[in-house]
Amino acid sequence: QVQVVESGGGSVQAGGSLTLSCTASGNTDSRYHYCLAWFRHYPGGEREGIASIATSGDPYYLGSVRDRFTVSQDNSKNTKYLKMNSLKLDDTATYYCATELATFCSGAFRPDRYDYWGQGSQVPVTS
Repeated sequence: QVQVVESGGGSVQAGGSLTLSCTASGNTDSRYHYCLAWFRHYPGGEREGIASIATSGDPYYLGSVRDRFTVSQDNSKNTKYLKMNSLKLDDTATYYCATELATFCSGAFRPDRYDYWGQGSQVPVTS
């Protein structure tokens, strides 16, 4: 069974930075890769995809976080990171990483494409 574990959440002041990490495990078939994406869920219930990396290596970002958030990966640890800079009050949300197993990763943000989800990281941004 694939497992996704994330860490790094916490309170941060507006204008500050925070880095989230996400590690997937449990894949036993070398033909498949972990396709990881980041989502956030607002207190009011709205959910949106914010970042991903395709098999091609191209990163994809939601327009409202582009140039502030950066996705990266450490292949030796099968871990991906979300570095968040210049955080705003509107960034307050619960952040999730999610994964699917596939032969290639498209970089899609559609949440129903992902089968396994992390536990969520609360990121309250304060003034």
